Order: sequence, then structure tokens, then C-alpha cells
Amino acid sequence: MTASKRIFLVAGETSGDHLGADLMTALGRRHAGAIEFCGVGGPAMAAAGLTSLFPMSDIAVMGLWPVLERLPLILRRIRETADAAIAARPDLLVLIDSPDFCHRVAKRVKKARPDQKIVLYVSPTVWAWRPGRARKIAAFTDRLLALLPFEPAAHLILGGPPTVYVGHPFLGRLGEVRPLAPRRAPLGAGQRPVVVVLPGSRRSEVTRLMEPFGIALGRLVDAVGPVEVILPAVEHVRAEIEARLAGWPVQPTIVTGEAAKFAAFARADAALAASGTVTLELAFAGVPMVAAYRLDALGRLMKRFIDVPAALREILPVRSALLPNLVVGEKAVPEFIDEDCRPEALADALAAILRDGPARAAQIAAFERFEARMREGLPAAAGAAAADAVADLLGSRD
Repeated sequence: MTASKRIFLVAGETSGDHLGADLMTALGRRHAGAIEFCGVGGPAMAAAGLTSLFPMSDIAVMGLWPVLERLPLILRRIRETADAAIAARPDLLVLIDSPDFCHRVAKRVKKARPDQKIVLYVSPTVWAWRPGRARKIAAFTDRLLALLPFEPAAHLILGGPPTVYVGHPFLGRLGEVRPLAPRRAPLGAGQRPVVVVLPGSRRSEVTRLMEPFGIALGRLVDAVGPVEVILPAVEHVRAEIEARLAGWPVQPTIVTGEAAKFAAFARADAALAASGTVTLELAFAGVPMVAAYRLDALGRLMKRFIDVPAALREILPVRSALLPNLVVGEKAVPEFIDEDCRPEALADALAAILRDGPARAAQIAAFERFEARMREGLPAAAGAAAADAVADLLGSRD
């Protein structure tokens, strides 16, 4: 870059804070002293050099009731963020995930400054829910940075903004997992299988899944014999997990922290996991898994409206709640959602992937295709594609 550029960034939750920090670091490394950052972020972005307008915790809320309780503050922060972005007159406005907050900021800024260049980092799930959002965000978005390889094609079909696949952030963490390859050979005689159980990172998930997961493990022991269970717990739900372990027929070893979780993946012969981001991590780590979820009343109502739009069936040929399945285009990972989340079904599926047979081999092969597709077209360095896309829009890519 020949002249200093100003980038205004907004992140509203922890995952976005890390994405923002990685982007700031990558741009700062390439263009030392040539970029000024301002905006809203958390501790990771602060460590990368951002002074946040206000604490990110003011807007980092999820769930209907927590949002309603804090709604006056959130609305005020939307106005303040938009006003600050308008006043800063940045060369680029980068809004990271948190669509309920960030899209409102974008609309206000675009109305006041129609020529403002705006980047959205992380696509809404237009390929599964409310596809009409693609056209709506195109009205205020110059470039969308996507974490999943099928999203550029999805937005092209749905009339969304110009979209660039920049890779999932976990690709940059494979160095922490890759030396810890899971066992792929048949279990030796008398060797206890290791099962990693991941009941979720939210209290609502834990309360709905701990009971069926515990019963399923008991049935698994009846079918295959003793197993060793490791349960990586997120610290803020650990007490809830421990309170619900009393009735489990197999008592797990509870671990906390990312390093301990990846070490558990290394030892795992299989995993039983709540449907969510952790299924991507398990797929990257090559751990055969069974995924499950139980919905609340609102989720059951919304479930009727969630489906892959007909226009996208060619690029997303399967209906699945699991991102690994959508990426490979097949139901490689068995999933048991809501009424299908029955302990006997979970136990049978786990027993099948613990055996050295076709079910286990099919998942391992699918995960190799999954990683190949997730890497397709990306630079070797993690985060480099996002930095390239931003530099391109600034008109000064090195």
C-alpha cells in the first residue's frame, strides 16, 4: 500500500473477535504502519491493536430473552457504531458475523454514505434458512467473505453479493491437531475403545442431551464391552454437566481447554457430539462420529421452514444439519435430530463406527474429501485469502 488506509471493523462475539484479530494481524504483517484500525471488538482484536468503542460484551448476547433484556443497550450501540463509522470515513468497513447487529449498522452507514465500501465476513445461512436474505444483503455489501466452499456459488444463484471463499478459521489450527492423529487401525484384543462425548457449549444443549447421551453410552457398553469416555467441557457449562452425570452408567473423565480437547481427539476412536461447529473440528481431526440434537419448542416450529432451497440442490444435494455432510455432499456422518435422538439409535450408530468395518472406513474416507474441498483454491497460509480479498477491495493487493 502506498498510502495509509483506515479500516473500521465490527465484531460482536468471540468467534468474530478471533476472525477480526487474524485479519488485522495478516494485514498488519503485510503493510506495517500503512493501515489504521478502529471499531468494535473483543480482547483478541485489542491484542492486535484495536481500541474498541465500547466493550464487546455489551452486544455479545444470544437467545431471545437475553437479547430482549438488553435490547435498549443493543439498539443504542447500533446507533453509536454506525455514527462512529460514518464519522471515521474509513476506506473500508468490515462487519464480522453477528448479522442482527452488523447488518443494521451496515444499512445505516450505507444510507448516510452510499459510496462506503462494506465487507461482510461470514455468510448468513441463506442456503438453509430465508434464502431471500442473499438479495437483501447484496444491497449494502460490496464483498462477502465466506467460510464454506459452497457459499460463493450459493450467493451467485440466490442473487447475493460478490462472494469469496476464504477458508474456515480452524484450518489455521490444524497444526495443533495434526500431530495427534486418531487411531485408524483395528482395536487390539482387550483394548478399551475411547469415546469422546461433546454435549454442547450452551446450557440449553447440555440440559437436553446429557440424558440421552448417558443412556446411549450404557447401551454401547452392553453391545461392545467397556469403553473409556472423555468429556471435553466448556468451563461455563461444566457445573451443569457434572450435575447431570450422576445417572450415567459410564463416568467420563472431564477435561477443559482447547489443548485438552484436541488431546482427547487424538486418543478418540469415535465421538458422540452435539450438532454444531465441533463436528467441523472432528471432521478435520479425522475422528468418526455420531451427531445429535434436541430442539426446544421454537426450534421445532422453525424446523419446518429450514431446508435447502430448490435452486441450490445441485450444489447442496443432501439435506443435513451438519456442515461436514453439506461440504462433502453426502450423509457421511449419521445425525439424529430431535425425535430421532433416541439412545438406542445413538448406541447402534456408535457401535458401527467403533468396529473396523464399512461404516468407520466410509467416514474416514469422507473426511479426507472434506479437508481437500475445504482447502481447495486457498493459499497455504491460514487467513491469507481473507487478507487478499480485503486488499483487493482497497485496490492495493501486493
